[in-house]
Amino acid sequence: MSGAEIYFSNNYRDLCEEYGTGAGFQFEFSCGRCYDTWRSPFEPYNGARMASWVNKGVNAAWGFLGRTGTGVSSAAEGLAGAGFGSARDASFQRAISNAEGHFNRCPRCTHYVCNRCWNAGQGICLTCAPDTAAEAVAARQRGLNDMVTDRAYAAGQQAGTSFDTGTPRQLVCPQCRTETHGTPFCPGCGTRVAQPDSCTSCHNEVPQGAAFCPNCGTRR
Repeated sequence: MSGAEIYFSNNYRDLCEEYGTGAGFQFEFSCGRCYDTWRSPFEPYNGARMASWVNKGVNAAWGFLGRTGTGVSSAAEGLAGAGFGSARDASFQRAISNAEGHFNRCPRCTHYVCNRCWNAGQGICLTCAPDTAAEAVAARQRGLNDMVTDRAYAAGQQAGTSFDTGTPRQLVCPQCRTETHGTPFCPGCGTRVAQPDSCTSCHNEVPQGAAFCPNCGTRR
């Protein structure tokens, strides 16, 4: 492999096929910013195709005679495989030369990006030099959202002044375990959960499940 492959080591896929009639070379390159892809033109690998045709012809001929042509087939595949690596390298270099017309290498972050992600006026990618108009629109929206958030927070604070924070609230029903979200009655079984039970005699709090008031002994 030549040094050119190093520059595309993180943003390409090898789609090459070594064997069969569909053998050939193709590479898929991706933008380092938006991840859109571009594929190099498919280049057939004639060595593997020839081996496939030889295999079919030999096996058909020997099959007619009731024998197998394994030796000839293996030799053909061996010759095809021996030339695959160098042929792939040459094809990869052609693909890189082609890809250079579809990607730009940012001198700041060193990523390869497509033309849509390239700030031609600044000579670097849009990640390093975002589009000014787009940034203005985004900043305006962030400002709007921040202001609405602040106003909503202030409205919540104002509403919170009337919230009774001293009243105990049962968030889970002790009977059916349904979440009550602080409501007076359980939405699952109707049990009153807003306040703890109190003794009918002394009006002190009676623990959940107690048969008698722990303060005066009155039966519930």
